[in-house]
Amino acid sequence: MRFKSVINQKGFWKSVVLLGISFMVIYNIVTMLFEFGGLQFEAFWNDRTQDGKLLRFLIGQVLSALLYGFIISFGQFRNKDKKP
Repeated sequence: MRFKSVINQKGFWKSVVLLGISFMVIYNIVTMLFEFGGLQFEAFWNDRTQDGKLLRFLIGQVLSALLYGFIISFGQFRNKDKKP
């Protein structure tokens, strides 16, 4: 039952989404810097979405962001729940 009590806390899902979006933005910027040597948004976007890879890219980004946000938020809210 601990799982349900954590995910039903006020603000949990908002935290999941905000942390996920933050992770996605930072991850893509860091990836772009390493692969392209700078902030080259158009080249990065074209590389990730050409040849029909748009749907795969978007689904991968959203799922990884939500998974990251869920894991981090769950840990934070569970620790808050444990403290008296």
